[in-house]
Amino acid sequence: MEKIILPFRIILRVFLFLAVATIYFASAFYIHFTVKGENYRRRRFSDNAAKYTKLICQLYNIKIELHNFPKSQEPGLIVGNHLGFIDILVMHSITKALFITSEEMRKTPLLGLITEMAGCMYVDRKNRSNIRGELDSIVHTLNNGFRVTLYPEATSHNGEEVLPFKRTLISSAALAGKPIFPYCFNFKSINGGPFTIKYRDYVCWYGDITFFTSFIRSCSLKEVVTEVIFLDPYYPKPEQDRAEVADEIRRQIVEKFKPVQNI
Repeated sequence: MEKIILPFRIILRVFLFLAVATIYFASAFYIHFTVKGENYRRRRFSDNAAKYTKLICQLYNIKIELHNFPKSQEPGLIVGNHLGFIDILVMHSITKALFITSEEMRKTPLLGLITEMAGCMYVDRKNRSNIRGELDSIVHTLNNGFRVTLYPEATSHNGEEVLPFKRTLISSAALAGKPIFPYCFNFKSINGGPFTIKYRDYVCWYGDITFFTSFIRSCSLKEVVTEVIFLDPYYPKPEQDRAEVADEIRRQIVEKFKPVQNI
């Protein structure tokens, strides 16, 4: 019976994803052509994407346990660990923030268009010659009243540990005079059981695994329960060493991180 159910679930969810993506693109293009003003358009893009990421989470039975979400509407830099595209869906659905992603993602078919229509910001992780310009762009966006999500690991990982943080872009919060909102993302359970090696490659997108492979595997799951733990806001000072800030934020996230179980 399971051999029949799983392909049907995958086909159904791929169909649902394509249907939602089609409606999402239609609504995003409508915003693009009808909304004037860069900031207002980006906010509408972000709100629109949050609506559809929330819908995808519901259709795919991705449940979210949210703890200590910041009550303040203050703009700031949201910083957390990164395991794949599922945490992006979850985080965008609850924060409506503008995400920082890579130029590689921008050039990826379908994903590039999805991220661009969500108001994402792009950095070139292979060529750091424009790092100052990228930093200034994030500072400018924060000062325009947006919340911006940064994955300082600069890549997704396999659930074993939180990778070391890249430090430069974290300094944007101090330069803008805005807080950092650290959070820890965990997979709490998968198909009713713990997050183990058995299911790691179904929910983590890392290494040489292609997006298509990761996406199809995730479509076969009956239920994913995630946990998002926001820590206390951190107010960096401009004179603080950026390495000190990055290491302290990472330390706090590591304390709440629940790695994949090797069973």
